Amino acid sequence: MSTVSELRITLDGSERVVPAGSTAGQALEADGRTVIAARVNGELRDLAGVLRDGDAVEPVEIGSGDGRAIMRHSAAHVMAQAVQELFPEAKLGIGPPVEHGFYYDFDVAEPFTPDDLKRIEKRMREIVKQGQRFSRRPVSDEQARAELSGEPYKLELIGLKGAGGPVGDAADGADVEVGGGELTIYDNLDPKSGDLRWKDLCRGPHLPTTRVIPAFKLMRSGGAYWRGSEKNPQLQRIYGTAWESRDKQDEYLRLLEEAEKRDHRRLGAELDLFSFPNEIGSGLAVFHPKGGVVRKVMEDYSRRRHEDAGYDFVNTPHITKGNLFEISGHLGWYKDDMFPPMEVDGGDYYLKPMNCPMHNLIFRSRGRSYRELPLRLFEFGSVYRFEKSGVVHGLTRVRGMTQDDAHIYCTRDQMIDELKNLLTFVLGLLRDYGLDEFYLELSTKDDSEKFIGADEDWAEATAALQEAADASGLDLVADPGGAAFYGPKISVQAKDAIGRTWQLSTIQVDFNQPKRFELEYQAADGTRRQPVMIHRALFGSIERFFGVLLEHYAGAMPPWLAPVQAVGIPIGDPHVPHLEKVAERLRERGIRVEVDTSSDRMQKKIRNAQKQKIPYMLLAGDDDVAKDAVSFRYRGGEQKNAVPIGEAVEEIVKAVEARIQI
Repeated sequence: MSTVSELRITLDGSERVVPAGSTAGQALEADGRTVIAARVNGELRDLAGVLRDGDAVEPVEIGSGDGRAIMRHSAAHVMAQAVQELFPEAKLGIGPPVEHGFYYDFDVAEPFTPDDLKRIEKRMREIVKQGQRFSRRPVSDEQARAELSGEPYKLELIGLKGAGGPVGDAADGADVEVGGGELTIYDNLDPKSGDLRWKDLCRGPHLPTTRVIPAFKLMRSGGAYWRGSEKNPQLQRIYGTAWESRDKQDEYLRLLEEAEKRDHRRLGAELDLFSFPNEIGSGLAVFHPKGGVVRKVMEDYSRRRHEDAGYDFVNTPHITKGNLFEISGHLGWYKDDMFPPMEVDGGDYYLKPMNCPMHNLIFRSRGRSYRELPLRLFEFGSVYRFEKSGVVHGLTRVRGMTQDDAHIYCTRDQMIDELKNLLTFVLGLLRDYGLDEFYLELSTKDDSEKFIGADEDWAEATAALQEAADASGLDLVADPGGAAFYGPKISVQAKDAIGRTWQLSTIQVDFNQPKRFELEYQAADGTRRQPVMIHRALFGSIERFFGVLLEHYAGAMPPWLAPVQAVGIPIGDPHVPHLEKVAERLRERGIRVEVDTSSDRMQKKIRNAQKQKIPYMLLAGDDDVAKDAVSFRYRGGEQKNAVPIGEAVEEIVKAVEARIQI
């Protein structure tokens, strides 16, 4: 019998002939440090994987998205090995890569301490230096159970795999193939003797050896429920970060340090803007007077822009009978994110999670003509969502929020132009608040059962959003399966001052709600037709947008948004009347101004104003009073002396009116 001595493969688009038995690494001539894995026929594989005739092979570099994920997953295995060597009683949960690093969950008797993390990281460095080899081997269910008999959580995952069920809620790092696929174990082998050092149930792929991990650091630990359910045991999760170079890691750590300085929760307390009293409850913010000023300015400007764009303002209640959400579909598809009902007059009432069902009732309240369309309804509407306590985060993830919510009702012929104009309006308003770097994400349906409505409606709605997105000229990223249950959406992703991305505005096309509410308008030919409904939240929520802007500006809001725009600082008490006169002129022009009449010395008053990030400081001494002037000091420390009062007033007013960033 003859044996095949050669294989024909496709390598980076070109056909190649390689010896039979060649691995992906040999075919790619990979060094194992730059190219650390392969994509074979579209699937990620170890470099040690043996190729077959006809395979298409592509290199995976460590600095690519896939490469980083593989490297971070390998780092998670190294961490788990270190933990079990130092804490032999620790039981393994799951250990996936995440956006900027990795984590692993452990069942241990006591939470990890900072000193524990130092010991674990030290042991990890020793394992990395040893260059242990990651080696993959397929196993049967029975063999896996036998080898991992002391790991109850791994045994549970094997059982879920055998039943064809989901492995890990949201599949976050479950290292087992689903639905009868092959089970594999990865062994960590001594590079010299080949002896087994550690093993884990895992689908891979992994780096060739531990030595390939260039840079890593353990960040923190905390509690996490097994498979994300509060009904399950609480494990201890250790988070780490790993990068393809020390420079990249240092850059990331500097970004984290800068982000910590900009944390809106800390700034909110320091600047006396808002708080989250325990007496009210998690995720429910109260805005203090200064925060209330910023919020009012944000809302007032948005209202003016909406008036100019032809929106009609409406207002709806905070609670409603449950039947409304049965019609809309929220009780069937969104109930887990809603607060439990309250019984009133023998029926269930709910806090509203969305404003759209009530806006539908406004549209339906009387007959509508095509002459009224597009009809743009706008509301700053308070909504309530039952976020789990573990994900509530300052103003950016709350349970009570105010959406700047709009619903546009239009004809099918108007839909595409309306979407294009709407996207232009949204981007223009975000730019007015100082954000100027965007890309778009198009969220569509997949084959799951979480979506309602006809496929042809989804196709038409998706095509319309695609056309509007293309017309914007912005980059568009696909998000399959990320649509709302009733329709596809475009999300505006904005980058802040330190390069982080925030999802802000959303635009959704909906053919389903008009059907469910039997919305109609009279067309020009006298027939009754169903309108298209476009959902649009521009800020997302006032609370979240407030938090994003606070971090974007590091608390130093531009003059038009600053709660206090100018402060008068007298050198001594005799100079207070002069500054009060200046303040009065500024107030007449709509400027928010204070005069610091405290007993503090002038330098202390300046430091206080800088800490409060007030844009303009107007200083006055004897010379300023004599010249009917002020010494003009900016937030950054620059100063102009003997500025005539009229000139100082005009400079501040023009900066506020022009929404200048300083």
